[in-house]
Amino acid sequence: MLDALIKLAIARRGLVMAIVAAVAVLGLWNFSRLPIDAVPDITNVQVMINTEASGYTPLEVEQRITYPLETALAGLPGLEYTRSVSRYGLSQVIAIFSDDTDVYFARQLVSERMTSASGRLPAGLQPELGPIATGLGEIFMFTVDAEPGALNSDGTAVTPMDLRSVHDWIIRPQLMQVKGVVEVNPIGGYEREVVVQMRPQRMLAMGISSSDIVDAIRANNDNRGTGFVERNGAQWLMRIPGQAQQAQDIANIVVTADAGKTVLVSDVADVTIGHGLRTGAATQNGREVVMSTVFMLVGENSRTVASAVGEKLAEINASLPEGIVASAAYDRTGLVEKTLDTVTMNLTEGALLVIVILFLMLGNIRAAILTALVIPLAMLMTFTGMVQTRVSANLMSLGALDFGLLVDGAIIIVENCLRRLSQHSEKNSGVLPLKERLNLVFEATREVIRPALFGVFIITAVYAPIFALEGVEGKMFHPMAITVVIALLSAILLSVTFVPAGVALLFRGPVQEKHNPVVSGLSRVYQPLLRGVLKVRQLVVLIAVVLVTLSVWQATRLGSEFAPNLDEGDIAMHALRIPGTSLSQAIALQETLEERIKELPEVERVFAKIGTADVATDAVSPSVADNFIILKPRDQWPDPDKTKQ
Repeated sequence: MLDALIKLAIARRGLVMAIVAAVAVLGLWNFSRLPIDAVPDITNVQVMINTEASGYTPLEVEQRITYPLETALAGLPGLEYTRSVSRYGLSQVIAIFSDDTDVYFARQLVSERMTSASGRLPAGLQPELGPIATGLGEIFMFTVDAEPGALNSDGTAVTPMDLRSVHDWIIRPQLMQVKGVVEVNPIGGYEREVVVQMRPQRMLAMGISSSDIVDAIRANNDNRGTGFVERNGAQWLMRIPGQAQQAQDIANIVVTADAGKTVLVSDVADVTIGHGLRTGAATQNGREVVMSTVFMLVGENSRTVASAVGEKLAEINASLPEGIVASAAYDRTGLVEKTLDTVTMNLTEGALLVIVILFLMLGNIRAAILTALVIPLAMLMTFTGMVQTRVSANLMSLGALDFGLLVDGAIIIVENCLRRLSQHSEKNSGVLPLKERLNLVFEATREVIRPALFGVFIITAVYAPIFALEGVEGKMFHPMAITVVIALLSAILLSVTFVPAGVALLFRGPVQEKHNPVVSGLSRVYQPLLRGVLKVRQLVVLIAVVLVTLSVWQATRLGSEFAPNLDEGDIAMHALRIPGTSLSQAIALQETLEERIKELPEVERVFAKIGTADVATDAVSPSVADNFIILKPRDQWPDPDKTKQ
């Protein structure tokens, strides 16, 4: 079968070149679709259920919300285990599914069980599913802040409540329209609310209960449609506008009207513009701000989505009220670009080194070009395979590629073909007939194809045990093994089809085996060295054994780690304060901490998230703060050699 494939490739060499060109174009197209990230995503398939329960203590949350939900999830197909957090006003249940479970199918199963469990939950509580994102989904963070002296249109100073309103009503709706964005999760500021503060003494005096006030507000804060009327051939829609437009409208709602006595809401309660209780806050450079985290949909390209979010945020800034600015605090694009630059530089240097060696060792420009073409073609085929197997381009998947392995088989085939063609040219002068030339290329390829492929298959087999890894280890290293195996198989396919066809096309005239000074020089050095080594072979073997023993001993003293360190160039710091610390106290302490950190000459800016955001993807108490310290470029440090530690 292998001989038939080689013979077909040589006989239909034009068709082979056309197919290879089409495959290359397909690879370029798939490269544009290839998900790109810094590292592999090792997050398991999980579905998050958040239930806000204002006023409930942790014990009540656990007994009345968390336990019924966890019990309802038991027995779901593919469910491995559940974990939960019950804290004041919040229940969070996370269902972990097996890796082969589709996340959308898992969410559907959980949603059905949530519906069945809602009847066992306290009235008024509504569980919600978390965003369809993973641990690497936080691709962009931005702050909404006011410039010094910024004023509202009515002349009042801009407050954290105003900043939050700008975020919720202007920024967030537009960012949610960006392709690949699944959630924009704010923290900090105050959500604007109409506060109805009841006055018990007035209520008792007038015989009004709290439920009377609530029912009156609910019944008189709505728009109603009343059908339509026809007049003069036209149809007029009828509606009754009853929705409150401002706090005073709620204050004027009638609670009761008995025997000519009308009681308004303002008679038994104070109606003001206020804010609700918040569970988190955000600071930057010692000032409180509104911060928001953009989550990427599972499977999207982090670099593309983060870049689109940054561009959209720049557009939104032009429409914000005067004095209010939304600025990027963290952008995943920077990390991805640095990682890609590192991988690209290493791959480019490796490819150039291989190509230079090919030119030096083969001694034939056409042969070197033909062999070198295997590298980009195999890479383009690898990109297609990565897209089909849903492997992202990252430091692990691309960093393991070795171009020397890709051209190994091609070098052997091309070199043997040149040797056979050269030998025939020495014996027979003149142009070799087409049929004889094609047959000679076939025979030369067949001579070495099996040992060449055998060597590549051995290298491929080395990566086979990696596929046996499971869990986090498998998710980390499977992309590397898949990418290398696809690249090697692509190189094998090119070696048995493209390379023989290329030799048949490029070498039509007489071929002379030129004298290679590099090989000759190495041979002159190696021959006497080999003769000398063979004379003292026992000593050489003894030295080799000693060196291997020393290497094994040194290996036992080496450190070990799960994966290579990835230095983003910045610092993430976890600030833990005494449990039970109030949010206001935590903000004051955080502002002091940031002012001290900002004094360091190496620090460009510092920002932090305190407590829990609106969507509780990370449910922590106000005593916990995540600090992000962004450093200046090293050339701006007083001591560029200073370490971050």
